[in-house]
Amino acid sequence: MRPLRDPVWQRHGTSWIWSAQARNQLCTASEVWSLRQFLQAVEQWPEGLPSKHGNTLVVGGLDGSLDLLTPDDAEAWLGEEIKEAILSFQSHYQGETALIFWLPCGQDRIKRHPATDSIEWRCAAPDTDRLLPFGRILWGEANEYPQEIFLQDGSKSAGLFHRRIT
Repeated sequence: MRPLRDPVWQRHGTSWIWSAQARNQLCTASEVWSLRQFLQAVEQWPEGLPSKHGNTLVVGGLDGSLDLLTPDDAEAWLGEEIKEAILSFQSHYQGETALIFWLPCGQDRIKRHPATDSIEWRCAAPDTDRLLPFGRILWGEANEYPQEIFLQDGSKSAGLFHRRIT
């Protein structure tokens, strides 16, 4: 997976971040939309977004929602509801804004496979032995596109960035 040190992820594409420092660079806590707000806005997107001068939307709650579902239901919901909402957002803003999912526990839940660059999501108890094919569901394993976000050289990964999901 290619490293990304450029802040392009703050202005374009879709990202999944787990670094509090990265989230703090984007918005205040009051600017974070709930997952419910995000899903209710599908096809009724506002003209201005709450963060980064109206160009960025940060959404919280995806991780908690996945945890409440069985692995099979989570996989179906992620591929149907969430992916469709992401595609709607991208289409409305024509790729000129950033959609960022805040996953505070993502560092421990996202599993990267260096040999294939595939990305999986570790399910919550009691299904911690199950992994959702996160990348395959959301971006169809277009492995050349996801990049790993680094805020500075030598730092830990802050998240994942995808320029455009199809």
